[in-house]
Amino acid sequence: MKITIINGPNLNLLGRREPEIYGNEGFETVINALQTRYPGMTITYNQSNVEGELVNMLQEAGESSDGVILNPGGYTHTSVAIADAIAAISIPVIEVHISNILSREEFRHKSLTGPYCRGTIMGLGVDGYRLAIEALMSFYV
Repeated sequence: MKITIINGPNLNLLGRREPEIYGNEGFETVINALQTRYPGMTITYNQSNVEGELVNMLQEAGESSDGVILNPGGYTHTSVAIADAIAAISIPVIEVHISNILSREEFRHKSLTGPYCRGTIMGLGVDGYRLAIEALMSFYV
């Protein structure tokens, strides 16, 4: 099974940015733990702060992966283009948010991308990525 993880803006700063919200762990640590936990799985990771690059990553994953784990960051609330890209691919997409976006500022309560995803995991820290892998695996059992 091949899973692509795509992180959006500012997630390259994970472990340094607002640790009280996002924790102290960098994403490289998260990826290494996932690859250790799921040795038979191919897990690729991409991150961009640029909306169009995220659209390209989703389209590419739609052709080469069995599922996508997407944390669109701030684009969750603003990007019709990313929502359209999710709708355009035929593989399942799980949206992950490290924080609980519903307990944050009001503008974060609306997800433009979530309705096009198979499911959303939020507020469980970086463990949400593991839970998303488990969900994607269950779709293929």
